[in-house]
Amino acid sequence: MKFYITTPLYYVNAEPHIGHTYTTVAADCLARFYRMTGFDVFFLTGTDEHGQKIYEASQKEGIAPLELADRVSEIFKNMWKRMNISYNRFIRTTEKQHEEVVKKVFNILLEKGDLYKGEYNGFYCVYCESYVIVEDEKNPLCPDCKRPVKEISETSYFFRLSKYQKQLEDLIQNTEIVKPDFRKSEILNFIKQGLNDISITRKNVIWGIESPTEEKYTIYVWFDALLNYLSGIGYLYNKENFSKYWPPDVQLIGKDIMRFHHIIWPALIFALELPQPKKIFAHGWWISGKEKISKSKGNVISPEYYINEYGVDPFRFFLLREIPFGLDGEFSEENFKKRYNSDLVNDFGNLLNRILNLIEKKFDGYLPEGEIDGKIIEFSEDIYKNYSEKMENIAFSESIEAIWKLVIYLNKYLDEKAPWRENASDIEKTIISVFYGIRNLLIFLKPFIPETCEKMSEMMGLDKKEIEKFENLKTKYSGRIKIRKREIIFYRKK
Repeated sequence: MKFYITTPLYYVNAEPHIGHTYTTVAADCLARFYRMTGFDVFFLTGTDEHGQKIYEASQKEGIAPLELADRVSEIFKNMWKRMNISYNRFIRTTEKQHEEVVKKVFNILLEKGDLYKGEYNGFYCVYCESYVIVEDEKNPLCPDCKRPVKEISETSYFFRLSKYQKQLEDLIQNTEIVKPDFRKSEILNFIKQGLNDISITRKNVIWGIESPTEEKYTIYVWFDALLNYLSGIGYLYNKENFSKYWPPDVQLIGKDIMRFHHIIWPALIFALELPQPKKIFAHGWWISGKEKISKSKGNVISPEYYINEYGVDPFRFFLLREIPFGLDGEFSEENFKKRYNSDLVNDFGNLLNRILNLIEKKFDGYLPEGEIDGKIIEFSEDIYKNYSEKMENIAFSESIEAIWKLVIYLNKYLDEKAPWRENASDIEKTIISVFYGIRNLLIFLKPFIPETCEKMSEMMGLDKKEIEKFENLKTKYSGRIKIRKREIIFYRKK
């Protein structure tokens, strides 16, 4: 069983912010979940390094475009290392192999007749790196970013997007490729208005991959970038790897790049006569007030502050816990702090601390002998079924809600049994049952907060390997485990 997951490539005109981190943490969580389920996972991410926007940004700094790309790409790599992102491949569009794939695909489509030479007359938004239709040609503004656009008239190579209109409609109506489901009507309505062929070369852009034609035009940055999903796993140069992982099982994107991924990308796949991706999931935006959090709005939220103040795992947890994946959500430190103190400090961290404290005081640091309460075994099994289903549907916050039912149940169970009382009955059974339940929580939460779960398993005296596979949920403990030194992982924030 294989699982191929991708993020979009991140543009190197800006350093990583909350939007990049959101998509990448979500992809990492899914990749970890499927590895724990027993899948052979390939997780691809990387940076998009060509185009006029990169060229202009480098010129402002007085450096070469590649120098800018090298620097910012490294910043992304360092951030993903810090965020504990378990990607298999970090691709850069300036890599030689990628450039070769882009040129070969260009030639394949040219020979097939899906690329043709023509004249482009219209408007181009440098910031969005896209051709646009403006409302007012006297004051031409990009309909997406509202910035001034350039009017262009030049010879170009066009991709026959219109040729695949019917196939795209059928694909979207009859498969699960567009996710969440409520996005389908939006994409279908756009397609049904009629698709125009798109220009995929630029005559006067300096920074990009040259077309394999006598004119040596620069290949359109979006055509170039989309093909990373092919080149990243060896298309045309590593047939064994490509055949092993293609097609993508899940491709995560932000909703602002849906048309590129839900229309142009599947059309290219049709043109190359390859199997289509199974799911392309467009998540929502983090907003502040009523505005999208973005560099252009000047309200960027850097992950650095929250990582330094709260830790990597609490930041990962909040991103995937706070709002249903696919919808927009309000980001504020107040919301973050409430979630942190409520879920991680009060519910989860306190539960572990209570049980380890009891083992230490009552049984000299050894898990007591005894049977596990069948209700907790059964409840854990039910939680796993619900949790797995939610994860397979890319519903992260709902997955955590399912897990939290077990957190709440174990806290309540411990309060009712009160094994700290002198006259308490079934003390051994209570403690080993809650210990078993917490071990299961660590398995469930490992994709979300991996470092925390490993630390907690170590404090419980467990081998880290015991929380790496879901099949280990079947393992039941009968005592003589020695707990290790305790530490507070989540400190309350005022």
